[in-house]
Amino acid sequence: MDALISGGGIAGPALARWLCRTGCRVTVVERAPALRPGGQAVDFRGRAHLGVLERMGLLEEIRRRRTRIDGVTFVDAAGRPRAHMSAAFMSGELEIFRGDLSRILYEATRDDVEYVFDDSITSLAQTSERVRVTFERGASRGFDLVVGADGIRSAVRGLAFGPDGAGELRHLGLYGASFSVPARPGLRGRGLMFSVPGKCAGVYDYGDRTVGTLDFASPVLDVDHRDPAAQRRLLSGVFAGEGWHVPELLEAMERAPDFFFDSAAQLRLERYSAGRVVLLGDAAHGPGPGGMGTGLAVVGAYVLAGELAAARGDHRTAFARYERRMRPYAAACQKQAEGADRFLVPRKRSQIRMRDLSFRMLSHLSGKGIINRMTTKVADSIALEDYPLGLVRG
Repeated sequence: MDALISGGGIAGPALARWLCRTGCRVTVVERAPALRPGGQAVDFRGRAHLGVLERMGLLEEIRRRRTRIDGVTFVDAAGRPRAHMSAAFMSGELEIFRGDLSRILYEATRDDVEYVFDDSITSLAQTSERVRVTFERGASRGFDLVVGADGIRSAVRGLAFGPDGAGELRHLGLYGASFSVPARPGLRGRGLMFSVPGKCAGVYDYGDRTVGTLDFASPVLDVDHRDPAAQRRLLSGVFAGEGWHVPELLEAMERAPDFFFDSAAQLRLERYSAGRVVLLGDAAHGPGPGGMGTGLAVVGAYVLAGELAAARGDHRTAFARYERRMRPYAAACQKQAEGADRFLVPRKRSQIRMRDLSFRMLSHLSGKGIINRMTTKVADSIALEDYPLGLVRG
């Protein structure tokens, strides 16, 4: 079976890792000219996430590359501490930079997978037997299956489902950016967060890398998600005149090679597949903020590959079972993310004060890990089947 995966980030290579085990010939096409470096830290938590990573044979390598923040201090414009959020509130069991995870998945699959960078799908023509794919740069080719793992604004979804089936993309009222910044002496494994109504700036020291963030609340804006220069201009305008270290962050943002900008959004689809085309990861069920997207993508890759193997390549049966298993899990992850934007970026001064007061009170309680336990419960709300895929050796 010939499978084409659009998207070389996390979900696509994770699926490729499994499909190669079943004898599939896998091609991954990625719009970017190379792997994207940096990015924010992503986390895994619970038996489902870590169980899939272990079955992939990548758990120990990810642990070796893990990163961590010991906690975040909320500060005022003068840098004075207002409250503290411990790591128990904010981190999963295993954190790693998105770029590092992408590199691990790529290295684990590059010998068995055909990677095509700097190209993208422009049209899909389905028959009962194959999908004819036209590319922006390369020659057209035929495949048995096409997987859209190309993010919440999936081009594959638009091509295969059309405007009537592309689903509801719900903007959650939040935009944000992350980028590398110069190390800050004395920060040592901690984060600092400065808030004004509707805006938040942060600096986080991960030991070998320091990350700056700029987040702000807004209705939907007309900003091109593929135009970093326009995104930088937008952020410079939104944060102009703000205090604390915001001017330094804006200056570092202009030079950062790993600048990343996006809106917080959730995707709701009526179906995950159309004929021989199926969606995976954020392209199928972007959960929004809350830290569940990467784990959801990796679990989804395992389930999709497993159902294809169990159905012996019968895509209709496999896709239906995949959606039946993943839809309630994705819905739970989306529900868990609701309201996260209000916590990340309070809209009023009274809400900032209430957030800070809440963390000052919680710091004296024994149940500091309550948020972590709640998100882990959601992460484990799917039971993993023992599919005929075998344990992958690293």
